[in-house]
Amino acid sequence: MITFDDFMKLEIKIGTVTVADRVQGTDKLIRLELDCGSETRQVVAGLAPSYTSEQLVGKQIPVLVNLEPRKLRGVESKGMILAVVVEGKAVLLMPDEHVPPGSAVR
Repeated sequence: MITFDDFMKLEIKIGTVTVADRVQGTDKLIRLELDCGSETRQVVAGLAPSYTSEQLVGKQIPVLVNLEPRKLRGVESKGMILAVVVEGKAVLLMPDEHVPPGSAVR
């Protein structure tokens, strides 16, 4: 179990997808470039079975930004998106209204 203080260590920001392209050699991974306000982040996510690249560009999604970078299929990922999986399909968590990229999620 984590404590409230542990949870408060998570830094989650809203990122707007500016680029989404498939990672070569895999059926699941998409490389996202996200405008997170003061920075652009690259995140690799297993969204390809649920979304096309065209469906993702322009979407605003929460991104956990204070993770150690990790390479997935040779592509560095600097964060993790937040989504729900329902019956094997990823469902993105998105704000109901447009918010400034980089807005903190609390």
